[in-house]
Amino acid sequence: MSQAVADIGLIGLAVMGQNLILNMNDHGFTVCAYNRTTSKVDLFLENEAKGTNVVGAHSIEELCSKLKRPRKVMLLVKAGSAVDNFIDQLLPFLEKGDIIIDGGNSHFPDSIRRTKELEAKGILFVGSGVSGGEEGARFGPSLMPGGNPAAWEHIKPIFQAIAAKAPDGASCCDWVGENGSGHYVKMVHNGIEYGDMQLICEVYQIMLEGLGMSHDEMATVFEEWNKGELDSFLIEITRDILKFKDTDGKPLVEKIRDTAGQKGTGKWTGIDSLDRGIPVTLIGEAVYARCLSSLKDERTRASKLLEGPKNAKFTGDKKVFIDQLGQALYASKIVSYAQGFMLMRQAALDFDWNLNYAGIALMWRGGCIIRSAFLGKIREAYDNNGKLENLLFDSFFQEATAKAQDAWRNVIAQAVILGIPTPALSTALNFYDGLRHEMLPANLLQAQRDYFGAHTYELLSAPGTHHHTNWTGRGGNVSASTYDA
Repeated sequence: MSQAVADIGLIGLAVMGQNLILNMNDHGFTVCAYNRTTSKVDLFLENEAKGTNVVGAHSIEELCSKLKRPRKVMLLVKAGSAVDNFIDQLLPFLEKGDIIIDGGNSHFPDSIRRTKELEAKGILFVGSGVSGGEEGARFGPSLMPGGNPAAWEHIKPIFQAIAAKAPDGASCCDWVGENGSGHYVKMVHNGIEYGDMQLICEVYQIMLEGLGMSHDEMATVFEEWNKGELDSFLIEITRDILKFKDTDGKPLVEKIRDTAGQKGTGKWTGIDSLDRGIPVTLIGEAVYARCLSSLKDERTRASKLLEGPKNAKFTGDKKVFIDQLGQALYASKIVSYAQGFMLMRQAALDFDWNLNYAGIALMWRGGCIIRSAFLGKIREAYDNNGKLENLLFDSFFQEATAKAQDAWRNVIAQAVILGIPTPALSTALNFYDGLRHEMLPANLLQAQRDYFGAHTYELLSAPGTHHHTNWTGRGGNVSASTYDA
């Protein structure tokens, strides 16, 4: 039998897996590496892991024999059946109290199922979101672990050591909650990432098409924005991309085909929001914008057939408008995060999770793709009031959106006049306006439903009691059963 020398085992030696192992090694943990194609293990040990304390295994049995108890095995493999296959292979060599961690982009219902199934076998399961890409994995990712709470004390020293650190030194990793909550929070993170990217792209198109700015001019604006309230990873990389020149000296970005791919996590967030009845409209629009972008051939034909505004040109003060663009971007971003936290709050109620919202904001402060300065303000909002109903109700965000709203409205109005699409910027403002209206026209909608289908309605004076009206004088008094639509 091999000697138990390793603090943790890691299965899956693609770039993320390799980088996480090297990160763990840097922090004084001995890692046992395994890959289904075992030649990858030897290559890794001879190259990237040369001179480290990393050990290798050529079988699942050997991997488990080299782990200190309770054994901790992290999977960084493709989501879906591959995770279940490895769990099945691990089980014969594990014992009660051992821990399996899934660090892939798994869909949260799978993590709920795995937590339950493994608990019945005495194994502790953790489904952890990992964000930050290759560089994050190597030097400090954002980690979002959830699952069996009994596992946390055993993995906490490793996870909090290797995670990114916020500017105040706090680790961007904390326990999220029960069963699938870690992967749920990662799913919402990815949805917000879709929204952030789409908002930036809309601002880019307004600058390019509406203001006729060069890529270098735009890069300078993003550089300035990154020094203020918009300071974030995505603003920073946008600046770098806009500056980047191809070998012929022209901006590389304008040569890239305008069709966006997606791996599905934004779509999962959108579908889940519909299932939960939470209006996460900005992420939905961001997903649909990618879908529309993929219809390149149809858009090319449409560009020759469908008319836009004639001779529309921006005539205002360019410098003032660029400042307004920044304010519109900031306000829309606040709405996107407010929607994301609304969704997590509803999921916590539905699944009986005890989510730590201030902790989640902290986990996103560093290491991950949506890291930004204003997540510190979200953390403060939930620190001040752990039961905060809506992020927009916090005084800081209330004041920020109020201050930005004139600029926000002007930007969207100008874009409409110029014929430039702003699905995410517009839906953010529409949500804001919808939320601040005490009365919405759903009273008419309920009357319509009762008229054509006898679906009944409630009265403002008596919520909870259902009424039916014979609107035409021809219908009967029998009403259909009520339902929420």
